[in-house]
Amino acid sequence: MAEGGDAATVAHEAGNAVQETPKAEPEKAAAPAEPAPPAEPAEPTVRTIVLTGHGGYDKLSVQQKPQPKAGKGEVLVRVKAAGLNFSELMVRQGLHDRMTKPPVVLGMEAAGVIEELGEDVSGLEVGQNVICLAQTGMWREIVAVPATNVFIMPEEMSYEEGAAIPLSYLTAYFMLFDFGNLRPGKSLLVHIAAGGVGWAATQLAKTVDNVTIFGTASASKHDAIKENGVDHPIDYRTRDYAEEIKNISPKGVDVVLDPLGGADTSKGLQLLRPMGKIVTYGSANMVKGENRNLMKMAKTLWQSTSVSPVSLVKTNKAIAGFQLAHLTGEIELVRSAFQDILNMYKDGKIKPRIDSVWAFEQVAEAMQQMNERRNIGKVILSPEKEPTKPAEGDAAPTSPLKKKKPSLFRRLSKRASRSKDEGEKKDEVKNAKKESPIKQEEQEKADDNKATNGHVQQTPEDEKIEDEAAEKLRARLSGGDPNIEDTDKIVNDKIGAAEDKIGEVSKTVDGKVGDAEKAAEKAAEETAEQTEEKVDEAVKEEAPTEPAAQEEKKDEAPAEEPEKIEVAVENPAETDDAKAAAADVVPDDKPVENEEKADGDASQEAN
Repeated sequence: MAEGGDAATVAHEAGNAVQETPKAEPEKAAAPAEPAPPAEPAEPTVRTIVLTGHGGYDKLSVQQKPQPKAGKGEVLVRVKAAGLNFSELMVRQGLHDRMTKPPVVLGMEAAGVIEELGEDVSGLEVGQNVICLAQTGMWREIVAVPATNVFIMPEEMSYEEGAAIPLSYLTAYFMLFDFGNLRPGKSLLVHIAAGGVGWAATQLAKTVDNVTIFGTASASKHDAIKENGVDHPIDYRTRDYAEEIKNISPKGVDVVLDPLGGADTSKGLQLLRPMGKIVTYGSANMVKGENRNLMKMAKTLWQSTSVSPVSLVKTNKAIAGFQLAHLTGEIELVRSAFQDILNMYKDGKIKPRIDSVWAFEQVAEAMQQMNERRNIGKVILSPEKEPTKPAEGDAAPTSPLKKKKPSLFRRLSKRASRSKDEGEKKDEVKNAKKESPIKQEEQEKADDNKATNGHVQQTPEDEKIEDEAAEKLRARLSGGDPNIEDTDKIVNDKIGAAEDKIGEVSKTVDGKVGDAEKAAEKAAEETAEQTEEKVDEAVKEEAPTEPAAQEEKKDEAPAEEPEKIEVAVENPAETDDAKAAAADVVPDDKPVENEEKADGDASQEAN
């Protein structure tokens, strides 16, 4: 019964469920469908060059980023051309102090067309060709720039020229005319005269009458920089530029523009005439190769000159430093100077030279062009240019892991590990090449790759150590390290201790030198006294000897006389008669002196 009751109950419930199902379906079908939410419009993006980290060329990539908007007091500009500067190379390597940490968009100058005006912007219009300045962020297709940093382009100026002018010509302008006070009849040294700033400085200096310009550049660029206005081009790779300048101008030059740093700053200071000025505006000597080199950085800092105000007073010289990126607060000063530059362009006094124009996707090749000092004039990036294939023989920039060869230590270690002598090694190499030159080449490449992957690649810890070292170095250069004072105190204390130690050593040395001099004087006096005593003794010994010798000579004189007589007298009879007469004259009891006298008289008579 129980089982039957349960079955009936289940059947009843199942029947109810079946009856309820068709009633529910019509209700759902009758409900109106809800409209789908409208799709949000996609946010516009622009192609942007992004620095993803500090390192080689592979740290740069073109990415799609949200399009910026014109804020209050800003202008939206579509970029047609953007400038590439040496400072961007230093930023990429982590050597510049003004840039935020990656990822970051680089670029400080550009030229383009106004697309939109923000609130409170006057004096500008949509569609105008303009030149833009900014701290960073100009390597985009569209940029938002403060209206105070926007300048209307002259009609005859190209976008490439507009992007080439701002940083190079403003830097040269302030260094020559504000710091350098360049006047007629003065002389000037321009380093890297074929670069962007060097090219601009040469043209601006020529706007002053009778200025003599010395310019350093490789020999292949001399014709170009001479045409631009350099009077004395110098090949810094084969000649000592300081020596060359002294040969032409023995007193030196009035103004030196120094982007190099290190030992070259010291040389530049030595080259200055009285009342001369050196203006430093970079540390290009720190940049060697694709990646940063901490040893090169340390060497450049170690060789940098350290000058005290007292030494400047004694030599009547001046040192100044300049960087346009740190002049952001002086808007009116910058605008006034840039307006002068634009007027010079309109008057035909200056004209930037464009070395090359590269697509955004080829920013690595553009940087390599500048890093290897192959450019003459300005290197430009263009978002509208299509990437071009590299010419035959031109290798595209690659990461250091792909292009570096095994280190010298690695190669020497491989040689040292071989047990056979040099002759056997040469024979083995020759035989291997004869048997299979292709295999030999493949093996060498394999060894290179193995060595590269095993010894060149850096670990994250290595990169962290280098980042910390570079950060400290940037802080040291910028003067922004809060611990600099403590560091300077420690250094000064060590220098003071070293000077004290040197003083003690000098005092000890001076004392020993004094003792040595006294000992030498005493020895000289003793030697002189001994010499005098010996001389006196020699004189005394010689004194009695002299009369005795005279007496001996007197005694010997009569004995010698007969020989003379014998030679002089030819008749022996006359001689015998004379002797007999002498014997008869001298008595036997006469003193000796009478004998001597008689002998003398007899001799005279005989003669």
